[in-house]
Amino acid sequence: MIINSLLDTDLYKFTMMQAVLHQFPGAQVAYKFKCRNPGVQLAQYVDEIRSEIHGLCQLHFSEEELAVIRSMRFMKSDFVDFLGLFKLNEKYITVQGLPNGEIDIQIKGPWLHTILFEIPVLAIVNEVYFRRTCPMPDFEEGRRRLATKIELINDAQLKELKIADYGSRRRFSKAWHQEVLETLMQGLGTIPSGRLTGTSNVLFAHRLGLTPLGTMAHEYLQACQALGPRLRDSQVFGFETWAREYRGDLGIALSDVYGIEPFLRDFDMYFCKLFDGARHDSGDPFTWGERMIEHYKNNRVDPLTKTLIFSDGLTVPRTIELYKRFEGRCQLAFGIGTNLTNDLGYEPLQIVIKMVECNGQPVAKLSDTPSKNMCEDTNYLTYLRQVFDIAQP
Repeated sequence: MIINSLLDTDLYKFTMMQAVLHQFPGAQVAYKFKCRNPGVQLAQYVDEIRSEIHGLCQLHFSEEELAVIRSMRFMKSDFVDFLGLFKLNEKYITVQGLPNGEIDIQIKGPWLHTILFEIPVLAIVNEVYFRRTCPMPDFEEGRRRLATKIELINDAQLKELKIADYGSRRRFSKAWHQEVLETLMQGLGTIPSGRLTGTSNVLFAHRLGLTPLGTMAHEYLQACQALGPRLRDSQVFGFETWAREYRGDLGIALSDVYGIEPFLRDFDMYFCKLFDGARHDSGDPFTWGERMIEHYKNNRVDPLTKTLIFSDGLTVPRTIELYKRFEGRCQLAFGIGTNLTNDLGYEPLQIVIKMVECNGQPVAKLSDTPSKNMCEDTNYLTYLRQVFDIAQP
């Protein structure tokens, strides 16, 4: 099976899942799959994908795996005990081929019991697709490209540049993901003296002795649109419930669920001081970085004490550009995903699974990159823009 451990997912799934257990245990949600590549025919692989998902739903956490999660300072014992009873349930997910050759994947059920589907299901779709379309992969080309990336990062003039792997969702394959990480560890070294800070993948962090990285994803703040006291306060409500759960730990705020302007309006002096930094995931990263530094200064916070994380479709050359722009002006972190784990010369799949509903209500992301928006209810999108005073794109 492609996925043979429930640890083979990104850390932010566990950190959000713990918050859901404690803050919103009764929430009901719906997710939908989307492939942004035009003309990709995934329907022919439906049976194979279903078979892999069936295998995924047979997995449970071993005592060794529970010990890995228990060892993290921010994981609480009751959550780990809950994971000891946890299995993904096939009744919450449907996979169907469409007449146009595309694929429809829908996940519906309790948030607590569906949140762990996203990353392994995306990894399954990717690996099934590439092993069928590229039966003889050009791994030598992949290794050549990876060696070039390592050489660029190791430039002596970029002495403080460090990167992390965020590539679980869209990796070429699980085996290639591990080879990439092992090569990066050898070529860049690991912290504190090396340049590889860690990986978002909990399984590989444990297996290879790396630091697991992650805090929250868009779905957490999206769900707060339905779970908070009123829609206009949903972003503030999301940050406050996160702070209540982690008491200052895992303090990176996601800034692009409503766009940069509403984020800055809500991310006031209290949050500027409380959170360790913010993560960029859509829109122009240079503009975003300048706006964040200015915002910290306006709120009497030294930007040098805060971390800006860039993670939106990064390549190594773009990472170097961003590093040169913001070096010495704030703390910096870079999460590179697809460009690390799926760069062998083939076009990667731009696939996502996004939350579209919570407690029977539509939820949405109003990204600074409009193509990343995902909501089928146009009336709700219009209402959301009015509430947050966001101009039509």
